[in-house]
Amino acid sequence: MQQRSSVRELAASLRDELNRYSPGEKLPSSRALVEQYRVSPVTVSRALSALVAEGLVVTRPGAGAFRASDPGPSAPAQGDTSWQEVALSAEPSADQVPRTVDAGGVVTTLDAPPSG
Repeated sequence: MQQRSSVRELAASLRDELNRYSPGEKLPSSRALVEQYRVSPVTVSRALSALVAEGLVVTRPGAGAFRASDPGPSAPAQGDTSWQEVALSAEPSADQVPRTVDAGGVVTTLDAPPSG
């Protein structure tokens, strides 16, 4: 049994129509999309959410949905992980202070509370 997904179909239709809009241009309102495609407001909301997740559409609460700017070639975001290299290093160097762990505070916190 094959079920029809109106959310998927609407998202595909809107994806095809996005080429008619320039980056930053406002898309029709949700109400207009409901009337045009004869679907529920929930279906329109879910279809727009799918396009937002794909990076094709940007939504602004109270303003509407807009075609996203064309993404340029970009490298994956590289975060600063140097703190992990120091914190997780297994080999202490001569200039590092030896690390010790005092679990006394943790053990005290996990003890049963005194009676009364």
